[in-house]
Amino acid sequence: ITGRGNAYIVIEGLEDDVFVPFNKLNKAFHKDTVEVYIFPRRNGKKLEGEITKVIKRNKTAFVGIVDMQKTFAFVRPSDFRMYTDIFIPKEHIGAAENGDKVVVDITEWPDNASSPLGVISNILGKPGEHHTEIHSILAEYGLPYEFPSEVEHYANTLDTSIKATEIAKRRDMREVLTFTIDPKDAKDFDDALSFEVLENGNYEIGIHIADVSHYVKPDTVLDDEAYDRATSVYLVDRVVPMLPEVLSNNACSLRPNEEKYTFSAIFELDEKAIIKKQWFGRTVINSNERFAYEEAQHIIENGKGSIPEDISIRGGAYTVSDEVIRATLTLDRLAKIMRAKRMQQGAISFDKVEVRFNLNKDNEPQSVYFKQAKEANKLIEEFMLLANRKVAEFIGKQKPKKTFVYRIHDEPNEEKLIALNGIISRFGHRLNFKDKKAVSASLNKLLEDVKGQKEQNLVDTLAIRSMSKAVYTTDNIGHYGLAFDYYTHFTSPIRRYPDVMVHRLLQHYLDNGKSPKEETYEDKCKHSSDMENLAANAERDSVKYMQIKFMQDHQDREFVGVISGVTEWGIYVEIIENKCEGMVRIRDIKGDYYIFDEKQYAIIGQRTKKTYQLGEEVIVMVKSTDLVKRHLDFSLIGKNE
Repeated sequence: ITGRGNAYIVIEGLEDDVFVPFNKLNKAFHKDTVEVYIFPRRNGKKLEGEITKVIKRNKTAFVGIVDMQKTFAFVRPSDFRMYTDIFIPKEHIGAAENGDKVVVDITEWPDNASSPLGVISNILGKPGEHHTEIHSILAEYGLPYEFPSEVEHYANTLDTSIKATEIAKRRDMREVLTFTIDPKDAKDFDDALSFEVLENGNYEIGIHIADVSHYVKPDTVLDDEAYDRATSVYLVDRVVPMLPEVLSNNACSLRPNEEKYTFSAIFELDEKAIIKKQWFGRTVINSNERFAYEEAQHIIENGKGSIPEDISIRGGAYTVSDEVIRATLTLDRLAKIMRAKRMQQGAISFDKVEVRFNLNKDNEPQSVYFKQAKEANKLIEEFMLLANRKVAEFIGKQKPKKTFVYRIHDEPNEEKLIALNGIISRFGHRLNFKDKKAVSASLNKLLEDVKGQKEQNLVDTLAIRSMSKAVYTTDNIGHYGLAFDYYTHFTSPIRRYPDVMVHRLLQHYLDNGKSPKEETYEDKCKHSSDMENLAANAERDSVKYMQIKFMQDHQDREFVGVISGVTEWGIYVEIIENKCEGMVRIRDIKGDYYIFDEKQYAIIGQRTKKTYQLGEEVIVMVKSTDLVKRHLDFSLIGKNE
């Protein structure tokens, strides 16, 4: 459903979407599964439809504002695609007050009623207050915030002690140099690396992953809850974990100087990063050190072990042992070789800038900064990719075929690439369509060429949108973006349920177990992909919310921005210095009457022929901010010439 109340229906097997006008929706909501009667549109070119039946509701819980009447209430949904108020009988209002932001569950929509009926199930708070808005983002996507008490109780009663009988069943890696490298504010340490120089001069590198499946057993309330959530959600001010804290931040977290159960992929690599041997199985480790990315980066850049106070996470300057320096520098060198090989094979390097905020104790944004991946991040990434790829290959190449959970990424849609090429040609860039590798190479060249340019974020965003979405499935087709024939997710079971499934299946096959039914896992894969999508949307909305909050304090300033989107009702502008995006409405642009030109990605003044085109620099000021609706409107001052 669009902002104007009309809808488009996607039907498998039909190339074009079917247009349904507002008056033919017949009580269907956004993303419902419906039965539709199709007929040619009056202008003859496209198909039109009328919804004859709602087969399955996409969702029945909505976030909205209470509008209290004498003997009943209405809830006005926050989602603009929800075109009707929801009627709440007096007995279902509960403790809600006029103007509260609430969650309402639709119970029915009787034939003779102009609005659906509902029950207020949760009072989120007063609109505009920080916790109200963050909780409403989670509620809009049906994401939980707290754990049910029985799940917390189950997790808290687990025996998380390390036992000699269990250690005896595992490969003991406690004496091998091991460390973690994570963001400085991380609490859940999923992965650790161990490093040892062998007598033959090769390196034994262990990728040790928290053994979540040791604690989270199938058919328990804990496993059911982890499956339902499928992922941790990283909002702008908090993490909503997939597992209760007693596991995510304690028992499973690979904290320094603590014995931990792990599931490991251990490789013998030579000087050229060629794998000579590999081993998969359960281990026990004792991490020697915990580093923040900034500290590891300092070692890589300077080749020395003195960590200055300003980047130290230990409260002061300190010195790292020569053994750790050598391990870090060797791992970095090997990671760079592996990365170069990947790029040569056609992998695509998306280094999209991530917006972060420095928040005060009241969650007010003080400043904006950009998170960018440096060598230390890429070091960890390469070894995680190695483990994920080799685990997938180990199972995927076995005959007969075994049921497994893969992370796949299809080739990009050619139409989308052609559209991307049309846009980037304005900035003097071109894609090469000769073959698959040529497309990858030209995409990498494009992403490298725009680094530091005004159009970087726009091009990065459009390039990502031109790609297919990576998903979980039992049907392996390889991973286009990484240029791998086999790929899975093995390295983050604290925050991703598919990794838990991968651990269980891998151990099952190491124990010579039979291949389970594919359908069971395919359903779980689809659920995991869907939940990943919802979590990503919630994360994006929370960043958007904080950007608007930040811009509320900057209403008297002019900003230089790039036109990041063009529509029939206005232009979107992204401010260069802080990546906040807002809209300039066509009706607010002075001095001419502008219309949208789809072919040119521009709006054009009818009298002056002045154009505002995608990618152009303009100067804007904040016109209005709406935290509740998450709208940011700009006034256009003019072009930045």
